[in-house]
Amino acid sequence: MSMRKKVQKQVIRGVSAIVNTVSQAKSGTGGGESSSSEIRALCRKVGAEGIVLLKNKNGVLPLSKDRVVSVFGRVQKDWFYVGYGSGGDVNPPYKVSLLDGLRANRNITVNEELAELYEDWCEKNAPEEAFWGAWEMSYDEMPISKKTVQEAAHKSDTAIVVIGRAAGEDRENSLTEGSYYLTNGERSLLSKVCSSFRKTVVVLNCGSIMDMSWINEFDISAVLYAWQGGMESGNSVADVLSGDVSPSGKLADTIAEKYAYYPSAKFFGKWRFNNYTEDIYVGYRYFETFRKDKVLFPFGFGLSYTRFETKVTRVTHSDKTFNLWADVKNIGERDGKYVGELYLSAPQGMLGKPSRVLVAYEKTKTLAPGETQKLRLSFNLSDFASYDDSGATGNEFCYVLEKGEYKLFFGSDVRSASEVKSFTLGKTIVTERLTQAAAPDPKNPFDRLKAVTDENGKIKGVLERAPVMKVSLKDRILENLPQTLEMTYDLGYKLADVQSGKVALEDFTAQLSFDELEAITRGGYVMNNPLGAKGNAGVMGGVLPSLRDKGVPPVTTTDGPSGIRLAATCSLLPNGAVLACSFNKELIRELYSEFAKEMLDRGSDIILAPGMNIHRNPLCGRNFEYYSEDPLLSGLTAAAVVLGVQENGVSACPKHFACNNQEVNRTHNDSRVSERALREIYLKGFEFCVKTAKPKNIMTSYNKINGVWGHYHYDLVTTILRKEWGYEGNVMTDWWMRKDESHEFPGICDQGYRVRAGVDVLMPGGARTGKRKPDGTMKKSMKNGLTIGELQASAMHVLKMAMETKLSRYDFEAEKEAESKAEAEKEEL
Repeated sequence: MSMRKKVQKQVIRGVSAIVNTVSQAKSGTGGGESSSSEIRALCRKVGAEGIVLLKNKNGVLPLSKDRVVSVFGRVQKDWFYVGYGSGGDVNPPYKVSLLDGLRANRNITVNEELAELYEDWCEKNAPEEAFWGAWEMSYDEMPISKKTVQEAAHKSDTAIVVIGRAAGEDRENSLTEGSYYLTNGERSLLSKVCSSFRKTVVVLNCGSIMDMSWINEFDISAVLYAWQGGMESGNSVADVLSGDVSPSGKLADTIAEKYAYYPSAKFFGKWRFNNYTEDIYVGYRYFETFRKDKVLFPFGFGLSYTRFETKVTRVTHSDKTFNLWADVKNIGERDGKYVGELYLSAPQGMLGKPSRVLVAYEKTKTLAPGETQKLRLSFNLSDFASYDDSGATGNEFCYVLEKGEYKLFFGSDVRSASEVKSFTLGKTIVTERLTQAAAPDPKNPFDRLKAVTDENGKIKGVLERAPVMKVSLKDRILENLPQTLEMTYDLGYKLADVQSGKVALEDFTAQLSFDELEAITRGGYVMNNPLGAKGNAGVMGGVLPSLRDKGVPPVTTTDGPSGIRLAATCSLLPNGAVLACSFNKELIRELYSEFAKEMLDRGSDIILAPGMNIHRNPLCGRNFEYYSEDPLLSGLTAAAVVLGVQENGVSACPKHFACNNQEVNRTHNDSRVSERALREIYLKGFEFCVKTAKPKNIMTSYNKINGVWGHYHYDLVTTILRKEWGYEGNVMTDWWMRKDESHEFPGICDQGYRVRAGVDVLMPGGARTGKRKPDGTMKKSMKNGLTIGELQASAMHVLKMAMETKLSRYDFEAEKEAESKAEAEKEEL
């Protein structure tokens, strides 16, 4: 090829990247629907704010405008936009790869000859389509010679090496090369590039953290986690690399020196069960208490292109509410945002505590050089009390604040935060008296980690036996059975009469027959239900003609959280890791408020999101859609999603309740966890979300929790979620469930067992295969003690949710016309 043709081809490709990005964003591709300009801009902004800069030696970033940059690694083109499975299976209108984003950015000049080499190779070696659960976790690298790398170095002094990883639903990360560890090909590429270029930047396109022990093996100038930013990924990363946006993301997880140092390393990935031996010491709670020296990058860490000066001006408290005011000043030369993080250190006392716990965080606006903003961080001390599940403090099954000295630390990460306030409690305070719930099964005892202080005042870890369940669940259930309404059958009431206040919900429910009650406590049997938008996950509510005649609308669910999973084209959002690392509650709410408008347009009433299980272990395949190792960050991020979605009249559905912390054998695995760890870590995020945002729906998990499947777990759903937290919404299963009989009430099984637990709806409504009709287990359970009142209670939860989510928008007349037309066509055929 002549030099002239080469130049022409490079120019055409560069211009095409810009034109394609703009035209795709305007018109959409693949489904006819486009994303709004508002949601595109927000995706790009959130994607950039979630990027975490880990290293920036000698200020190599941002890239110089007048320098050419050489990009290595096939993922520059074959970018991982999202993780795998239902949480990421979205049909987006367009996708911007890193190479596209770099080319479209006016402040970046790409080495086009090298880019062309990668593009040509990628076209000839395109990744193969894989079936469910067998997706590629990384791609084989393009072979590249030392000579080619050196030729690129003659044209530019800065290189970008892109490394990509993905995992997902039914696809766990693994301790193998190409998953958690670098491949030989990636190591070889880094070695060649680092030895040839003066400046090497590594961009990590991953759904969750990977092994970072290699960071000091090579002469790397800068490292950033770009995560998986959805359809605007390439633009977001280019914005940060170019300096159009200063990085302000913070790590939502601790990065340890090696995998073996994570406290759950020996207790993760087991087939039948996992003992949560690390107990409350998850992530930084463990490392900051016991193993500070084994951390590469601490929780909350992240660099900026500018510098900030902070000054705490005041700390006040009234009752148990604390407020901290701090002046944050940009003392650098670039615009930037600062995340203020507030940590609490409690006395070890009788229970043992983590050295520090995140209690509040806030993010500034974009501050210009010299500009100052006053941040206010607030928290309720009771929210961070310790749960005494052993009676060690003399207050069994209570949340307590033990007597002793408490300290507050403020800063930009858990390690560097400095002490700003201390106070002493002269006596132990009980903040909440509860009852034992969801504790470990006495048949399956296990040990748990506890922090104790030795004679020299040093904190060390010891093992103690986790307390087991000693309350009669059978008695608890019988004492709390809901009232049965006298069945009146059809009195002509419509659900709209309830909504308008003409008829009480109880009176409307009393007219439902057994068949209607059975139907309203399950979905319409199938995914892609004809009563909803094409490609839906299933419908609930008005799944029978007689229910629709009474004004009960079919409510459509769609998979999430990275977008709406439908046949139609829908926006592909930044994944959970990006959201959490942004530490920006207001921006997340704004994104999901705009996203809710797309839900309304596409016909989605419930988005099955946010996914908010704790990052117990870095190998969990769905960490990309979950948020953090910290329950406060997880809970407030989820709350921002829920608030954004629900302020537009549709519903979010936090999931998976609870302890869905691994994908290996997820439908049968038993998460064996102490009641204290359950309440302080694995349920606490849900508690923050429920009390802050009041979601209209919640989804249970596939797994067992201390021997009981999530969809049969009375203590989780009724004792804790409803009675303790005051939740009033609908609870649904994850899709399909395991058959089982109640341990406390033999003969009450499957659907009846589920309803007795307080789980209102089976989704999508029946078995994966076979006849689409009731399985008979509800009637069988009725003969063995299940009451009509329990079905009515579940029905009222569903009806209330349907009124709030769908009723005012549903056209019953149009639906009847469509049904009549379909029936006529069927007869004609």
